[in-house]
Amino acid sequence: MPAPPPSPRAPAPPRPTSRPQKLPGGLVYVTPDMPGLTRVRSGAKAFRYRLPDGQWLQDPDEVARIKRLAIPPAYTDVWICPLPHGHLQATGLDARGRRQYRYHPQWRAQRDEGKFEHMQAFGRVLPRLRSRVARDLAAHRNGQPLTRTLVLATLVRLLDTTYLRVGNEEYAATNRSYGLTTLRTRHVQLKGSQLKLRFRGKSGVLQEVELDDPRVARVVRRCQQLPGQELFQYEDEDGSLRTVGSGDVNDYLREITHGAADSEGDHFTAKDFRTWHGTTQALELTRLACTQPVAPTAADKNVRYNAKAILAEVARQLGNTPAVCKKSYVHPAVLELGTRLASDAGPGLQAVWNHIGGTTSPRGLSAAERRLLAFLRKPHKARSTTKA
Repeated sequence: MPAPPPSPRAPAPPRPTSRPQKLPGGLVYVTPDMPGLTRVRSGAKAFRYRLPDGQWLQDPDEVARIKRLAIPPAYTDVWICPLPHGHLQATGLDARGRRQYRYHPQWRAQRDEGKFEHMQAFGRVLPRLRSRVARDLAAHRNGQPLTRTLVLATLVRLLDTTYLRVGNEEYAATNRSYGLTTLRTRHVQLKGSQLKLRFRGKSGVLQEVELDDPRVARVVRRCQQLPGQELFQYEDEDGSLRTVGSGDVNDYLREITHGAADSEGDHFTAKDFRTWHGTTQALELTRLACTQPVAPTAADKNVRYNAKAILAEVARQLGNTPAVCKKSYVHPAVLELGTRLASDAGPGLQAVWNHIGGTTSPRGLSAAERRLLAFLRKPHKARSTTKA
């Protein structure tokens, strides 16, 4: 007897956020809980747009702006930013009930260009994130419903420990490639507190990750017991099952870090975890390569430090290619440092690492992460030491 089709999942309501703030380049930070335009079908293929005050939108320039967003006709519960300079321009629910986002092109460009610029701020706020995630996971008791906060805390813990992508439903639907938020129950094997994740990720790359985390295993086991193929769901107040997506994860991160004194006003996303861990691993591999016993010749030493091999290892851990790793996940200053150290033989190498790794703060970071944070704080000092 065939299994019944999965029941439709209700979308998660937008989460309230604090007052919008100005962003570089004249953009304004907005959220979907702000009053916005709605979309109303007019005929078989056309739409009309209703302003927050209930009036119909008449401005042809604004209509053209909305059309340029290319919001799929099938999207429902569409919210459109009333500001042409809002960093987020529109949201809507896709066929699976997951909220999708359309960002301002300038915002996307700024994020791509400045992806390494706020790593230091992310490193400072990371202990706060980890502490909050630990509290949210510990607050759950056996027999209690799976709450939105609990499931999101589980996903962020997995982001932080597995280095996996957060996932995108469009990739899952069109390419059958998955990330954490789009995992299916078949992608996870559990044995006690041990989890094994095995699935096809972006570009069809097979992802296999094992970890031992009792709290995460307990939540994942509960998620597997829920009806439907999607793994990460939660139970709403009325008992309805709701799915989560990358936007929900980013909302959770913003809730924790927005307004924090150590965040410098940055807006962190799930991708920052992969950039942080990729750069941390690259710096640590560079340290290990450059602090081995001094090679007999400079040629031997240059072989010992091999940027290509280090990028290949980081790419293996992140599940992508060395070229993508170099472009998107390893801070260029780390690669530059390794290249300079590779040409500088002698005991001065160890002094460099002592200089950037001599601190035990902040708590909540590993020794390798503290070295990276110190390096990002004082890169010029670390480089000048190599000349001594």
